[in-house]
Amino acid sequence: MAASLHDETHSDSIQGLTDAEAADRRQRGLGNDFTVSSSRSYRTIIISNIFNLINIILFTIGGVMLAIGRAGDALTSVGLIVFNVLISIVQEIRAKQQLDRIALLNRPTITAIRNGQERTINPSEIVVDDILLIRAGDQVVVDGVLVGDKTITMDESLLTGESDQVEKHADDEILSGSFCVSGTGYMRATVVGEASFANKLTQGAREFQMSQTPLQREINFILRVLMLVSGFIGILIVLSAIVAATPFVREVQMAAVVAGLIPNGLFFMVILSYALGALRIVQQGALVQQTNAVESLSNITVLCTDKTGTLTANRIKYEDVHPIGIEKDKLEKLLGEFVTSMTTSNKTSEAIMAALKADKIDLLEEIPFTSALKWSAIAREDGVYVLGATAMLAPYMPLDDDIQAKIEDWTGAGMRVLAFGYNSQVKTLYDATGTPTLPPLTPLGILKFSDELRPHLKETLAAFARNNIQLKVISGDAPETVAALAKQAGFPGDLKYVSGVDLNTMADAEFAQTALESTVFGRITPDQKERLVDALRQQGHYVAMIGDGVNDVLSLKKADIGIAMQSGSSATRSVADMVLLNDSFGVLPAAFTEGQRILNGMEDILRLFLTRVLYAALLIIATAVVGIGFPFLPKHNALVAAFAVGLPTLALALWARSGQRKTTSILRTVAHFVLPAGLSITVFGLLVYFAAFYLGLFELVDVEITPELIASFEEYTGIDYAITNADAYTQEAAHLTAQTALTIFATWASLLLVLFVEPPHPIFVGGDVYSGDVRPTLLALLCFIGFTALLLIEPLRSFFELLALPLWGFVLLAIVTALWAVILRMAWRNHWLDRFLGVRFDLTKPEIPLPSQ
Repeated sequence: MAASLHDETHSDSIQGLTDAEAADRRQRGLGNDFTVSSSRSYRTIIISNIFNLINIILFTIGGVMLAIGRAGDALTSVGLIVFNVLISIVQEIRAKQQLDRIALLNRPTITAIRNGQERTINPSEIVVDDILLIRAGDQVVVDGVLVGDKTITMDESLLTGESDQVEKHADDEILSGSFCVSGTGYMRATVVGEASFANKLTQGAREFQMSQTPLQREINFILRVLMLVSGFIGILIVLSAIVAATPFVREVQMAAVVAGLIPNGLFFMVILSYALGALRIVQQGALVQQTNAVESLSNITVLCTDKTGTLTANRIKYEDVHPIGIEKDKLEKLLGEFVTSMTTSNKTSEAIMAALKADKIDLLEEIPFTSALKWSAIAREDGVYVLGATAMLAPYMPLDDDIQAKIEDWTGAGMRVLAFGYNSQVKTLYDATGTPTLPPLTPLGILKFSDELRPHLKETLAAFARNNIQLKVISGDAPETVAALAKQAGFPGDLKYVSGVDLNTMADAEFAQTALESTVFGRITPDQKERLVDALRQQGHYVAMIGDGVNDVLSLKKADIGIAMQSGSSATRSVADMVLLNDSFGVLPAAFTEGQRILNGMEDILRLFLTRVLYAALLIIATAVVGIGFPFLPKHNALVAAFAVGLPTLALALWARSGQRKTTSILRTVAHFVLPAGLSITVFGLLVYFAAFYLGLFELVDVEITPELIASFEEYTGIDYAITNADAYTQEAAHLTAQTALTIFATWASLLLVLFVEPPHPIFVGGDVYSGDVRPTLLALLCFIGFTALLLIEPLRSFFELLALPLWGFVLLAIVTALWAVILRMAWRNHWLDRFLGVRFDLTKPEIPLPSQ
């Protein structure tokens, strides 16, 4: 049964559906059950953070270790990964919850006519043929047609990007996602759920995807290479273990160390850096939904933005009035009385009312502004007063050349211009047939208005321009209007603009070239926005897109980083990587700087991580070739990683500095540091390992090997070596001696690298530019003290399966470490490796002047 409209035109005859009719339609699948999520689901967040290849490998190894009773090895192998996953999940869930709260606050309320009475319902309760009441300020959530005899004005800018308001009459279509600007009317729902206009417009953007930043791509490349290396070494170890009949527990331990070549702590440091950046930016007014958004922003080369609702606040600001034949004070009083006394208002009258205060007066007649007339008028005792577009009033109110020139100047500067005139002889606004009509008018003045720009917009755009980032505006408005607004917003240079109609006629190559060369794009459809962003990306640019409406959703998804306004549609916020709280652009320069801080911090972190991975892999291969055991146990590996890499890199993430980088490739930057450091530690580490191994053999030759000693040794290490004779015991004890010495040297050398990563004094400059920051050095000293304490405390030393070396052993290791540091500094300063390879690795750290030595 259809809604009871009875084909009448008056609102009091509109009865709407009965409860029974609404329930029947819902049972037939005609309800508005479809909703667009405001954010990612909890399930998606958890699954995407837990289940990736490297996590699965390490969790599997940890499970095997637990199964064979090696809980300590399992904890040291996978504990950091668990911590990493938890931090990432917590960060994204916090962002989700805040987005959900924003969506709840912005959820529209719906008034439906049920059983002939107005009733407030949830959007999900709407069914086809429901009669919905629309008032000024309401957002429409389903498609429909206007019924009854009322006329309303709708704002469809969230859907089309056009700022012009659209007048709706009986039987006109009303689209979901639009807002009622003025008037009150009734709408019959015709299309609900997934098929509605707003939902169809966003259906291509509902599948979640995260664009990887250049940093993430390079780190992923590193990790894939390390996975191949680990896999190759793992195969060699398995074959060697089969031939040598190595105990199973030893095989698992070696597998854990080899898997550790994939630096799982690096994931943690990336996530931590992102989380710290997000925390700092949230405090300044932006919600980071994707963890990589802050770092991503620092990579952009092109910034695209919508106009209506993005650059502008969708509000008009009264700027000034130029009087014509009247004193300005008197003219402003008349204007104030004009807008205050009318019973209806729009954005223009509200702007005048906010600037020009006046008392309300009695009116004889009034004609409100409509998009068809483009003027409004009042009749009062002293005559008729009219305010409207200069072009529409021109037939009734001629303006001289000087005034026309001023109008052109204002229009060229991006201002909206209205004219104000009067006729003191007429007191009616209608002709004999009741049609609105205007008499000849005497001009009183011209008014200029500006689109109210978002807070801190000009400063933000200027900051991006100084960083050589191209600025582009993509809008549904006319290109000339958008270009004028762009000038008002501070876009630099001579703006080249193009319309969507022209773009439709271009071949792909010409389209791509136009996308690159033009600054302003007008009359652009949502599909064209997406295509423009894609064209820029295909030409090697890193693109950010800022938008607020449903028409921006596809382009936000296509961009490398999508940024939404808090006041925008929920669909736009849900797909954005970052949401500007309070719709303020002021946070973007801070986010850009924070992204640079993340990149510079990650360069330092990668230096330490990759150096450790390089020397660990080379030492494993070298000892396997020579055939004298395995260089590290899992606990040794974890110990070096924690003291010499984990704690220092954690501090480096906290203390990272912002600054412009000279290249976009982190790999090239860190290679200057990593290759000499990793190769030199390998060479010196092999010398230490071999020396300690053979010294251990010689010291143990004269020791009486008893079954009790063997049992004690196996209890100490927790490993059943299947030792059956003294020679086997001597061999295993010598291995542990060599592993202990190598662990100490590797830890000391890696701690010294912290001083080379952030040189506190010019004497340490070589692998990186002078820093002057002593905090990393103090932390390295504390780590050295902590590691030394661990070596001296027997229970801790036993847990980590380290032997107590004699004093002269520590002295020799200290001498070797100092010699290594001197040679490494010389290698960096004299570019030995660069010259050998024929490649000059450029430094990209912020240049800080080197003090006189």
